[in-house]
Amino acid sequence: MEIKPGDLVLLLSSDGKTFLMRVKEGKVFGTHLGNVSLGDAIGKRYGEAIYSQMGKPFLLLEPTLEDKMMKVKRLTQIIYPKDAALILIKTGIQSGMRVIECGAGSGAFTIALANAVAPSGRVYTYDRREDFLENARRNVGDAGFSDFVDFKLREVAEGFDETEVDVVVIDLPSPWEGVPAASRAIRGGGRVSSLSPTYNQVEKTVESLKREGFVYIETIEVLVRGMLVRPNKTRPFERMVSHTGFLTFGRKVLIREWGAEEKEE
Repeated sequence: MEIKPGDLVLLLSSDGKTFLMRVKEGKVFGTHLGNVSLGDAIGKRYGEAIYSQMGKPFLLLEPTLEDKMMKVKRLTQIIYPKDAALILIKTGIQSGMRVIECGAGSGAFTIALANAVAPSGRVYTYDRREDFLENARRNVGDAGFSDFVDFKLREVAEGFDETEVDVVVIDLPSPWEGVPAASRAIRGGGRVSSLSPTYNQVEKTVESLKREGFVYIETIEVLVRGMLVRPNKTRPFERMVSHTGFLTFGRKVLIREWGAEEKEE
């Protein structure tokens, strides 16, 4: 595939550093290995290289969804790809669905949602802070997904404009406060997901989900450990992406008395 002006490329330096850049004639990008002219990428293919003015090579790699998420400009913590992947699978988000994101943050997960629902679905992302929302809007636009996202400035207590949506994802400091609004917005059989870093947040969220007519509630933690692979001495890296948050999932039912006789274990 030939690289054109406006395409995104992931530059990989000889010492393993990566830079997500948009190709433009005349645009020069400064690096620790010298200035790189991004116009040099035009007409090349992914997998080839361009060189800095110091003669250092930079491989031209095709950006993945993970690259686009991890390279956003951050004003907040983001939902990491390891958690994002499980949310997408557990909630069944796919093309054509309508999804509410409560807490746009820096827009990293908004990118993943838009990628999943495109080309015929829609993401409605809410945040109470205008600076967060505008930063998320820029990040989503830079990743090429603006056409699939509506950005809304709103406190969660005011509720959502949409109804009969397929999924609501909650990423708030007090996620239980978003559950009643999520319950009103989700269709019967729809799903909810919440990410929280602490146990007490999970406990309050689960209680709120039960009150609001959600069932099949479960909470999961995802840990990822990389491997240092070398001949005859492969072992895990000393550092790992461990606790980022607890993921809680639930499904909306319309029979409110369901589980009324359930007893505590």
